[in-house]
Amino acid sequence: MPANFNLPFVLSVVGAFLTSAVVAATYVWPALRALPYYEALRLLAAFHAFRFLGMNFMVAGFVSPKLSSDFASKIGWGDLIAAVLALLSMAALSWRWPIAIPLVWIFNIWGTLDLLNAYYMGVKLGDPGQFGAGIYIPALYVPLLLVSHVLVFMILLKPGP
Repeated sequence: MPANFNLPFVLSVVGAFLTSAVVAATYVWPALRALPYYEALRLLAAFHAFRFLGMNFMVAGFVSPKLSSDFASKIGWGDLIAAVLALLSMAALSWRWPIAIPLVWIFNIWGTLDLLNAYYMGVKLGDPGQFGAGIYIPALYVPLLLVSHVLVFMILLKPGP
């Protein structure tokens, strides 16, 4: 096991994933299936509109001064792009723009890959203590976001409206 392996952090992330998946399967997915196609997608995109929170990784004092500014910048800007794509998707779905569904695909693919990349970079970083107050973003919020990305893919792969 690598010296920088942090079992309590890993267990908290795994616990958040499992809990998010169970809650999604039990409560969220049945409710989403009952909604019209565009409404279900818009609701899930709205959850991702808050991803601007990742910009806090670039705020002095929010994270440890030891945290790489390159890491923080990639996390922050990737999340901001995801938030903007989510907001654009919400608008496109609300106004039934012809590009609504392709835009949701772009948002969902970008958002998923951005989160997976952030985890990958975080594992290479090795010390979750460097996240400071931001520790709850990868430990709680990211599992929720990834599970909701899966729900978006499930809706997109269903026959359309």
